[in-house]
Amino acid sequence: MVGNISCTQIAELLSNADFSIKHFPLLPAGCQRFIPEGNLTVEPAPPFLIGSNLTVYCRTKECKRGFTISLELNGETVNSLKKVNCTTMMFRLFNVRMPQSKLICVKLKDQKSQIVNGLDLHGGLPPDKPEHIMCEMSRSSNFIDCTWKRGQETHILTTYNISVNRENGTQILLDQIQNAEEIAIPRAMIDENTKYQLIITAHNHFGESQSDPFTFCVKDIVIPETPCIMQIEFGNNSMAAILQWKTSESLEHLRSDVRLRTDNAAWEVGEETELSEGRIQVDGLRPLTEYEFQMRTCDTSRSNSSKRSFCSKWSPSVVGRSPGKGPSQQLRVWRMLGSLGTNGLRMVTVLWQPPSPDDYTGAVQQYKIFLDPQVMSDLF
Repeated sequence: MVGNISCTQIAELLSNADFSIKHFPLLPAGCQRFIPEGNLTVEPAPPFLIGSNLTVYCRTKECKRGFTISLELNGETVNSLKKVNCTTMMFRLFNVRMPQSKLICVKLKDQKSQIVNGLDLHGGLPPDKPEHIMCEMSRSSNFIDCTWKRGQETHILTTYNISVNRENGTQILLDQIQNAEEIAIPRAMIDENTKYQLIITAHNHFGESQSDPFTFCVKDIVIPETPCIMQIEFGNNSMAAILQWKTSESLEHLRSDVRLRTDNAAWEVGEETELSEGRIQVDGLRPLTEYEFQMRTCDTSRSNSSKRSFCSKWSPSVVGRSPGKGPSQQLRVWRMLGSLGTNGLRMVTVLWQPPSPDDYTGAVQQYKIFLDPQVMSDLF
């Protein structure tokens, strides 16, 4: 690591626009601006292709005897070096895989170190071919939502050119977005009875890649309207919830799906039972647990030859907390009879085994004892 570096030496490095301020803590009071002792260059110049070999040159302003030049990459000393002349040292970095790294060039003399300069390294990758393109819209939507998968992270700015053409080749839309996987196309630009082709081209410093054409027409991409959960009912059952929901669609040929989660965990498919129109019961819940519910509807009448599901978007979330669970198992009860008193009364002691903690939640509030008159008459 860098040895005894003064505050002015740190300030010197921070004044260099090529180096990130995050590498050093806040400067002590009284630190002054300092001019770098030299420069640091990299070949090929950043951004570099991840996995490349890099050559780094550290040059000091003056040729002086008695000092050495070293280079640190993310705090580790680089051992592959070669002296070019009295002011310049060359270092080799092999197979650099980290997309962001920090370089510091230091000159050492008499156990003291002085920063020559620093540099942030930025690397990246060429874009993958955009795949899994999908466009969909509801009947009432003013936009067509198109999404795709962009592949592995490029680590640098990547631009996506979106082109929409009519079947005859006439271009109706050319848009450009950055580092994205979705775009909204105004529905007003699209004719209901015309076929269109969507092509996505990804481009960055290292190259470009074009998707396969995605052909669509409006009638083939319409999905059901997004449903709305109106109310959650738990009643006295902590193991199930009843969702009341509605949609502007006809319920004929619609299947409903419910998903739920707790504490922002991964979504799980609900164990659902349709009770009646607009009412679904979700089972398998835990007592005293806060759940987040969403639902969607899917059109079961549509052809599924493309293995695509024609489902609505997930509804807005509704949150509810399940109640506690009451005891459900019969208690084991015993009685102890005392002797018959002179007044004709007998003391009866009732004993019972408390319910298992697994059979209820919270605390038992009270026990109620009911006496059968017939049993009472048998005791006396």
